[in-house]
Amino acid sequence: MPQNLAQKIIAAHLREGVAQPGSEIALAIDQTLTQDATGTLAALEFEALGLSRVRTEVSVSYVDHNLLQTDFKNPDDHRFLRSMAARYGLWYSPPGNGICHQLHLLNFGRPGATLLGSDSHTPHGGGLAMLAMGAGGLDVAAAMAGYPFFLSCPAVLGVRLIGQLSPWVGPKDIILELLRRLSVKGGLGYVLEYFGPGVEGLSVTQRAAICNMGAELGATASLFPSDGQTRAFLEAQGRGQVWLPLAADAGAAYDRVEEIDLTGLEPLVACPSSPDKVRPVAELKDVAVEQVIVGSCGGGAYEDLMTLALALKGRKLAPGVNLYVNPGSRQALAQAAAASGLMLLLEAGASIFQSGCLGCIGMSQAPATGTASLRTFPRNFPGRSGTKGDAVYLCGPEVAAATALAGHLADPRELGPQAAVPPAPPVRPEALVPPVAGGAGVEILRGPNIAPFPQLAALTEDVACTVVLKVGDNITTDHIMPAGSQILPLRSNVPAISRHVFAALDPEFAGKAQQSAPAAVVGGENYGQGSSREHAALAPRYLGVQVKIAKSFARIHKANLVNFGIVPLVLADPADYDWLEAGQVVELKGLRQAILEGEERLTATVQGRALPLILKASQRDRQILAAGGLLNLIRSSL
Repeated sequence: MPQNLAQKIIAAHLREGVAQPGSEIALAIDQTLTQDATGTLAALEFEALGLSRVRTEVSVSYVDHNLLQTDFKNPDDHRFLRSMAARYGLWYSPPGNGICHQLHLLNFGRPGATLLGSDSHTPHGGGLAMLAMGAGGLDVAAAMAGYPFFLSCPAVLGVRLIGQLSPWVGPKDIILELLRRLSVKGGLGYVLEYFGPGVEGLSVTQRAAICNMGAELGATASLFPSDGQTRAFLEAQGRGQVWLPLAADAGAAYDRVEEIDLTGLEPLVACPSSPDKVRPVAELKDVAVEQVIVGSCGGGAYEDLMTLALALKGRKLAPGVNLYVNPGSRQALAQAAAASGLMLLLEAGASIFQSGCLGCIGMSQAPATGTASLRTFPRNFPGRSGTKGDAVYLCGPEVAAATALAGHLADPRELGPQAAVPPAPPVRPEALVPPVAGGAGVEILRGPNIAPFPQLAALTEDVACTVVLKVGDNITTDHIMPAGSQILPLRSNVPAISRHVFAALDPEFAGKAQQSAPAAVVGGENYGQGSSREHAALAPRYLGVQVKIAKSFARIHKANLVNFGIVPLVLADPADYDWLEAGQVVELKGLRQAILEGEERLTATVQGRALPLILKASQRDRQILAAGGLLNLIRSSL
């Protein structure tokens, strides 16, 4: 029977289960990546397993998030990660070298492999025909230990591309068009697989940018085939030996198909404050913009930098506009410099920053109060920029260039003919640190901000939780566990970072949760969308949150809740959300036994009223919940 590409890679890596959509499967993981914002905790979790070395084909520890060195915390974490990599056999990428997803694509990705990363934009690797998935750090630590990755088998949404992109229309416009159609939860439960004649004209960099923002659709992963474009990319990186042709079989079926005519696309923009609020930029010319940023994992490659530079050639920024450029990698910056693009950017008035995430996670580059910021980033959740009440728009480098020149949202098609980006010069400045042979004697360097991983108790038989917070639909992990330059450096200190849980919605949440423990949180649809940050599950659990009740959960966050022993319960009747309130006590008698016996329908009592709930969990998930978390379960097996 003909197979699509996703089915082929899943079948080749299947270790447990049957590959039917919705059933639990376990996949062997070839490669892992971590970044410093999630990687410090993942490193502590791996260390707690007591193994002497990682058991993967390739594991890489990247430093790209916490780059500001305003005190000792971030530099201490970087030393810790470098020593952990040397001790346990990981590659290490130092600060300033670039963003994990772009670097992994350039240096390690290979067609047909599986990649698990502790960052939600890991699907970037799908541009190289990898099944690349984001997950919580604990799942990645388990994969580093040689354990398979357990997940609900995704269905496959085929995206058929026809035609070819017009001048001034780029890959960001393709994924924004999908977000416009499907919404931020339209990809839940799917792998997005791109096929059709329109694929051939897209470079690997462009494909990766599209896959990157598949995370904003809630998709498990995104995939392009491996073809001549893939081979040319790998050969340019000196890695042609890992290329192999890989595509869907003729006649392969998909569970659902969307078709996009690339010829008919126009430049698009996602409006504040969600990636799916998409409109043509031509309709938004009255929006004044004071800050433009080109960069991020999905917008800082060589092609992005040169698209911007060539559009600015011989021109100056509009008065009052700040244009910041965050290269996605040291290599992209060096290549742009070798192609004279760096000088064009400087002559136009742009400011060049180091290679890293920076403003995408609120690590500097916050916009001024009451002003609009236009960014080539993947996310624009409220307050993520670091400015309360921000107005962040998302776009590709083409719209960014036109806007920086006009001082308002502008259609790049009005700039005249578009110059072609020249092939990337063969420049590859290398800063990666390879694994150390025989690292058993390497000392792990720990600063005072690195706290031991907290001990989590097993689930009790009966649970009575006080609701300490009720929130609405599409609550993001930024709402739950904020990012930014003040909070991100606390990622290796769970007691300290836990004080900031839900701080933007309720500054008293931490104290209330600890005082009321065991506690519960009530949410609406798509609870926990966005980042893979497991602190959004671990920190509430540390504070005493035992149960979360919602209309629905985002995939990665639900997995993280289970991994840290928080029971994710779905309302059997969404209308019950309306009468649930903070201060109520949710009683669940015999919860542990019901979980272990596989019961899906549960009934809680709230002030004498029955509350029907649903627990969608595999038998393995149920064992994790009963044990109080995945780390407890793995320890018992070791």
